[in-house]
Formats: sequence, structure tokens, C-alpha cells
Amino acid sequence: MQEISLDAVDMALLDQLQQDASLTNQDLAARVHVSAPTCLRRVSRLRKAGLIERQVAILARDRLAPLLGHGLQALVEITLDRQDNGAMEAFEARVVDDAAVQQCWRVSPGPDFILVVQAEDMPGYLAIAQRLFTADANVRNAKAFFAVKRAKFDPRIALPRPVRA
Repeated sequence: MQEISLDAVDMALLDQLQQDASLTNQDLAARVHVSAPTCLRRVSRLRKAGLIERQVAILARDRLAPLLGHGLQALVEITLDRQDNGAMEAFEARVVDDAAVQQCWRVSPGPDFILVVQAEDMPGYLAIAQRLFTADANVRNAKAFFAVKRAKFDPRIALPRPVRA
């Protein structure tokens, strides 16, 4: 990854892309008040520097639920028996490779990991729990909290606003 410095235009580009990555280059350039070629060059530089990991569509979970079956989302605290680096990395590698795991966070203090897990229903969650937690002899404790309502979901990173004179 290359060394990069960010100015107000870069920050504005990153902020706009976090809000809507589907903007055309021309629309993005207009929103941040630069030319289209400048915009394209800067966004390309931000991608090459690794500051933009990927672009995704965020699906309307509540609107999809009636079409797909309501589904179940769980936040799961995991505590391991052994917390040496090899044991932590082995568990992490196994869960991040599972499609049911939407997020995996290594945390401290308290549990070793917090997972966000998506299942079709409670039997589906039980299958995930058995596959990922019960079958792993190093998992000491798995404590699940089931989501009943999502009050906020925002993947954006708060960026500093430029000071204007």
C-alpha cells in the first residue's frame, strides 16, 4: 500500500462515495466541485492506496424479509479457552470463511470475539451454532443476543469536515 496524504477534496470524495457509491464520475465531480478528469484520477488514487476497499449495495433488510422469510440476526459473544495467537487466528479464520457470519470483531476486554450472524430461522441458527461453536473444542462460551429491531445501521466512517474561512 502506498503512502498517501489527504486534502479537503479527497475527504469530500470519500464522504460522497460513502453516501452513494453509484454516482457517475460526472455527478461526483459536480458534488465536490472538481473537474471530471480530476475526480476520476483522485478516486483511482484512493482505490490504489487501499482507502476504498470495495463498493457494495446495501439491501433493504426489512423489505426483503417478507420475500425471503423473516430471518434471524444474532449478535454472539464468543469466549475461547485458549487465547494464544494461533488459537485466536484459527477460530477467526474458520468463522470469517462461513457465509452466515456477516461480521467478526476481535474485542477486549470481555469476550474474545463478537460475531454478527444471519440465519433463516431458529433451527438455522442452531445449525450454525453447532457448526461454528459447539464443534470447536476451544470455544468455552457462546452467548447469543437476537435482534428484534434495528434502530440504526450506517457503515460510514465519520470524516473530519474541512474548516472554511
